[in-house]
Amino acid sequence: MPIQLLIATANTHKVEEISGLLGEGYELVSLRAFPNLEMPEETGETMAQNARLKAQVCAQVSGLPALADDSGIEVDALDGAPGVYSARWTPGSDADRTRALLDKLADVASPERGARYRCAICVAFPDGSVLETEGTCEGRIAFEPRGENGFGYDPIFEIVAATGAPLAFEGHTMAQVPPETKAQISHRARAMNQIQTLLHSGE
Repeated sequence: MPIQLLIATANTHKVEEISGLLGEGYELVSLRAFPNLEMPEETGETMAQNARLKAQVCAQVSGLPALADDSGIEVDALDGAPGVYSARWTPGSDADRTRALLDKLADVASPERGARYRCAICVAFPDGSVLETEGTCEGRIAFEPRGENGFGYDPIFEIVAATGAPLAFEGHTMAQVPPETKAQISHRARAMNQIQTLLHSGE
């Protein structure tokens, strides 16, 4: 029996990535099935709080189990910023935010450009219960964007040994690796693996 999940995001890139990570065994429902459902503002102080807020609202309104995530990039030289504000700390497009981050790090040498992607996932159920996980992916900020894959900060997130990627990809950005490699090492993939274990533990 497939597990029914409402994917609680309007971000098409996230929908595609989450769908690919979940694979078979799930009946995925789009937010388009609930045109009157208004997503709440991300007012949480942490990614986990934002993921829980979105998942709970969607579960209550739709009557379906809802999966939401909140993710971002934490840069050591910026004391963890932009963090929870990654998607909105600078107006404009992904490319605008990427350029703004590079500008802030213009005088920062490579050894001090450490960073990590962080992803919090919450599955909320109509009865109020929740399942929550978190995944991280260590890396560093490149000096210029490279690669055409992925989205967000992927073109400037450089893979290091701690990422766990094959050695052949060390030094590449997340936007330069094949999607199947990203699906093994990304912060979202790691959080998703954990949430799937929790979802299936009660079967």
